[in-house]
Amino acid sequence: MYKLCFYVPESHLHEVKQAVFAAGAGRIGQYDSCCWQVLGQGQFRPLQGSQPYLGQVGEVEQVTEWKVELVVADESIHQAVKALKQAHPYETPAFEVWRLSDLQF
Repeated sequence: MYKLCFYVPESHLHEVKQAVFAAGAGRIGQYDSCCWQVLGQGQFRPLQGSQPYLGQVGEVEQVTEWKVELVVADESIHQAVKALKQAHPYETPAFEVWRLSDLQF
């Protein structure tokens, strides 16, 4: 199992979540569409050669973004990341993938 975390502007929150859910992410037991999200402030500066969705090349941009975290089964992680990249408005979306340990109690 993996944990997928990504940052997305509010304008595309629903669209990106739906894409990763459709790819099999966010399933826990007998539930689907499971995630945790929190509102925060992102910052970046587009460099020469970039084509930013927001902001101007060479200028620091701050934007309100949602951080979304969800679990993804081993067999779905590649499709979930692919779906995230395709649905996300940013040229280079920020995301993390963490391998989770399977602890037996």
